[in-house]
Amino acid sequence: MKIIPVILSGGTGSRLWPESREFYSKPCLPLVDEHFSLLQSTILRVSELAFYDPIVVCNESHRFLIAQQLQEIGVTQASIVLEPQGRNTAPAIALAALEAQYKNLDDALLLVLPADHVIRDVAAFEKAIQQAAELANQGSLVTFGVQPTRPETGYGYIRSGADFAVAEFVEKPDENTAQAYLDSGDYLWNSGMFLFKANTYLSELAQYRADIAEAVSTAYQARNQDMDFVRIDAAAFAACPEDSIDYAVMEPSKNAKVVSYAGDWSDIGAWDALYDYADKDADQNVLLGDVMSEGSNNCLVRSESRLVAAVGVNNLVIVETADAVLVMDKDNAQDVKKIVKRLKAEGREEHMFHTTVHRPWGSYQTVDLGERHQVKRIMVKPGEKLSVQMHHHRAEHWVVVSGTAKVQNGDKEILLTENESTYIPVGVVHALENPGKILLEIIEVQSGNYLGEDDIVRFSDRYGR
Repeated sequence: MKIIPVILSGGTGSRLWPESREFYSKPCLPLVDEHFSLLQSTILRVSELAFYDPIVVCNESHRFLIAQQLQEIGVTQASIVLEPQGRNTAPAIALAALEAQYKNLDDALLLVLPADHVIRDVAAFEKAIQQAAELANQGSLVTFGVQPTRPETGYGYIRSGADFAVAEFVEKPDENTAQAYLDSGDYLWNSGMFLFKANTYLSELAQYRADIAEAVSTAYQARNQDMDFVRIDAAAFAACPEDSIDYAVMEPSKNAKVVSYAGDWSDIGAWDALYDYADKDADQNVLLGDVMSEGSNNCLVRSESRLVAAVGVNNLVIVETADAVLVMDKDNAQDVKKIVKRLKAEGREEHMFHTTVHRPWGSYQTVDLGERHQVKRIMVKPGEKLSVQMHHHRAEHWVVVSGTAKVQNGDKEILLTENESTYIPVGVVHALENPGKILLEIIEVQSGNYLGEDDIVRFSDRYGR
């Protein structure tokens, strides 16, 4: 089989706050595997079947994190197609199909996978893909339906017909209807995974949603390669209507087919879903990280940066990060979005960033923050360089903890090693580079009357920011 994995990684997963943030989204989190993120696991899952390098469609603000995570698992030739803004799955998949055509891979099959799904029964999934490939090679648009194991009200359903035909797509049901679907044996969970040829999808999209097809095509015509990334015309894509592949193509298509997958599957949409999916201890608790439990039952407790102790509680979700703690009844897992909405409304940043913020050159961690000072721990990867910049409102002290720093400080260029430092006054042009072979770690102390990240005037930047 000639398969191109198409990984859709555009969502943020606000119901998984405080772990999932706008600039460190759900697909990039190691939620069910301590070694790999959901995105990495998705790509590794189909690596045995894949004939071509993957196409990843992602939000522009996640591009460097996505590229880094691909490199960590040895994927260096992927096409990372950037969406200037989210327009739902129909336009996103059209971008991937056009990218496949650009690479002259019209006859290859696009295996479209959300980046945040969890599948443990890989053998059963591969069997379903092989079955779907036969249909896709005949010109069908194939979706994968998951055999339901419970009357789930959080998923849409597909009613299957004879010869793999899609008889009906149905919305998320109430509990009684979901039970009836389960009892009938004719309904499958709508997984949001697909298999088809690029030209087949684009042809069907043009037939049923010509406005989407035309807008995406116009945007893609401006394609240009920027480092590891494929950029399109932002204004043209912004004019594209927003719609899902289900509504835009699959429901009206006469070539839609559904293949059943009977293994375990979850989209880990919220903390209660992670609890249901994860392995539990004798007290039916899911304990992740540095956690102690005494007399607690049916809880999910996740610690990121310190010890969390749960005593005598039941049915709770407790999630600790360096800057936020979530405590809620597991039955209210869908309401986390309300907290995220309030954070946005109040102009706070806890919905956007963790205390550790990833950049293309490395990362920084806020250690302390006061009214007129901020302390950061900055890590610069070997061979990388921050932008040449200046600040109107803050001065900076840099102290090297380990590694070697090449520093531009005004009209001077200096090398600093361990325990050496430099001072950069307000308004002075400066830059930081790691010329060495090991990670550079510095402590940065900022002082001034405004410490926001938007007080940066960039003169040059190798990453095009």
